[in-house]
Amino acid sequence: MSSSPVPAPSSKPVSRQALLLEMLSGVEDPRDRRGRRHTVGALLAVGVCAVLTGARGFTAIAQWAQDAGPARLSALGMNRVADESTFRRVFARLDADALDQILGAWAVTRARTVGGRRVLAIDGKAVRGARKRGAGVSFLVAALDHTTGVVAGQIGIDDKSSEIIAARTLIERLDLHGAVVTMDALHTQRETAAKIRAAGADFVLVAKANQKTLHARLKALPWKDVPALTTTQRGHGRRATRTIKVIQAPRWIEFAGTVQVAQLRRTVTVKGKKSVEVCYVITSADAHAADPATLAAWVQGHWTVEDRLHWVRDVTFDEDRSQAATGAAPQVMASIRNTGIAILRLAGATNIAHALRHHAHDLDRPIRALLAA
Repeated sequence: MSSSPVPAPSSKPVSRQALLLEMLSGVEDPRDRRGRRHTVGALLAVGVCAVLTGARGFTAIAQWAQDAGPARLSALGMNRVADESTFRRVFARLDADALDQILGAWAVTRARTVGGRRVLAIDGKAVRGARKRGAGVSFLVAALDHTTGVVAGQIGIDDKSSEIIAARTLIERLDLHGAVVTMDALHTQRETAAKIRAAGADFVLVAKANQKTLHARLKALPWKDVPALTTTQRGHGRRATRTIKVIQAPRWIEFAGTVQVAQLRRTVTVKGKKSVEVCYVITSADAHAADPATLAAWVQGHWTVEDRLHWVRDVTFDEDRSQAATGAAPQVMASIRNTGIAILRLAGATNIAHALRHHAHDLDRPIRALLAA
């Protein structure tokens, strides 16, 4: 470990390098002014730093803060070490949606584009541990940037039954002008598509059995006469062949703004066993903006939300067994994990577990990472 703590921040105007710390300082404090020993911004910053070392809950966050000590923590605005109960109590009382909007604003400053456009995947995830303990928020809907793996926005709800409405609320909150939004079959709804278009973005929606009429009519189109684009990937004893066929949207499509429809076929062969999956896609992006290869990449990229966000939070951070279940704590802790993952992704990390171990070896390392975010 480093023998000398990182230097405390100066009084000069905050630069891009300290932007995240500055934005965290803008989170509203729900406590009475009397008796406050730590600012909300400092507590959140310490939480992010601890998560960057693999901390999974309040006890681990407090232990990291104790190890770091006041001299190091002063760089984050904390001049005395906070205990576990302080993190637990304050995080449970925060306005989690307001925090997510602030973190989303930070994420926008770190966004990258593909062909001049941001591509966001909107999807939901249960927080099973919180649900088992009766927490008010047990399901989270997030918007993940395809390129960076950074969460651009998140909203918490009480259960999955409200996911469609929550996703629409998130769409209204995000700055989506010029972006592309990918969503799974649950969200293939006319009102959702309309909200995406109203936000100035293009939609890419998957049509499956939940939209029976749409799915059946798309399936009946003369796909055998449409030229196909095929790609094959091999690795680890697995071969995946993806074929996409794209045509102009027929006039009977009831989703306003739809310009193209596509058929996607995925054939996976593992140890001689073959499985085939066929789905259909509708999009408001025209052929100039979304040729077959681009559209296929957008659809395939959507599922990175599972691998790059949900899987990491479930497996690496063991989120489903988290003890945080009071008030806003489940959503706040998920937001802190999102931020930690984002910092590591933006720094080039591809293996989050490895990156956490790397940061755990040096008390200064996570602080420097946050100050540079």
